[in-house]
Amino acid sequence: MSLTSPEVNNSVLIALAIAASIALSPVSIAGTVQGSTHTIKMSSFNLSSQKWQNRVLLLFAPSVDNHNYQQQMQLFNQQQNDFKDRDLVLVQVLATDKSYANGQLIDESSAANLRNRFGVNKEKFRVILIGKDGGVKRQETTPVQAIAIFEQIDAMPMRQQEMQER
Repeated sequence: MSLTSPEVNNSVLIALAIAASIALSPVSIAGTVQGSTHTIKMSSFNLSSQKWQNRVLLLFAPSVDNHNYQQQMQLFNQQQNDFKDRDLVLVQVLATDKSYANGQLIDESSAANLRNRFGVNKEKFRVILIGKDGGVKRQETTPVQAIAIFEQIDAMPMRQQEMQER
């Protein structure tokens, strides 16, 4: 096989595309661990690594096609600054699609661990707010207004202190 064969060119292009996507990927969230170097890199997501650093909003759904998931994501749309201001990491745990933490792909075992830890069946929709102390602060089985979550966070003593310091 020569270096000009289509198979070699395609392999080189794929390798370059993967390398570029890894190099240009957004900064990983706190506490992520890079995956194997033999596959496309995914991060593992460890909830305990977020403790005292970030609040975590877990969004469980069967797929991106789930009506509740779509409705919830619409409610969160245009709220990125509010999420950042409250040190809030959005983790989308999807059963039949890829899962993400703040837009970064996370591995299937991390998603499965979160499902198991919170007892959320793959067919179920759930929104769970985790405080910086690692405790569950809110659980919903239907979509919830972003403002309701923000108001609850803003009422927390730690958030009150953060607002005074900023």
